[in-house]
Amino acid sequence: MPPATSLARPQASALREQILRQLFGDHHGWLLDRLRARLGCRHDAADMAAETFVQVVALPAPQSIREPRALLTTIAKRLIYDTWRRRDLERAYLQVLAAQPEAVEPSPEERALTMESLMAVDALLDGLSPRARTAFLCSQLDGMKYADIAALLGVSTIRVRQYVAKGLRLCCSELLES
Repeated sequence: MPPATSLARPQASALREQILRQLFGDHHGWLLDRLRARLGCRHDAADMAAETFVQVVALPAPQSIREPRALLTTIAKRLIYDTWRRRDLERAYLQVLAAQPEAVEPSPEERALTMESLMAVDALLDGLSPRARTAFLCSQLDGMKYADIAALLGVSTIRVRQYVAKGLRLCCSELLES
């Protein structure tokens, strides 16, 4: 006779599958409608809904989900914001490229590597507050003076210095780790 634990695993797996099927059946249409209204594109909405459920399937204990629509909404919003941020970053990069002389235009491989690097920097700076992130980027990318950044953000020059220092520490720690 097999041990009790080997019998429990298939039962737990079957229960998990049943819970996920029910969650999908009960809420997929609702989520898809919400995403379609939010995104204005049924294809993007379908992709986003699918990715949302992929993340739900990856959860360790779907049976503990008490408010499925709240969870689905939270995951979907996070995915939407990540997509928008990635698109904004790519759009800004392409605008800078368009302003360059044609001889400077990078190859598709260089573009892909640059976008990957930009996404890595974006993820790294995600650890900063919005003000700290703005201060760091204004300082490092735009070359703005701390006083100008302080006026823009409505904070003191000392606070801007702290924000930039925090961003630099994040960058340095990432360089040391890699």
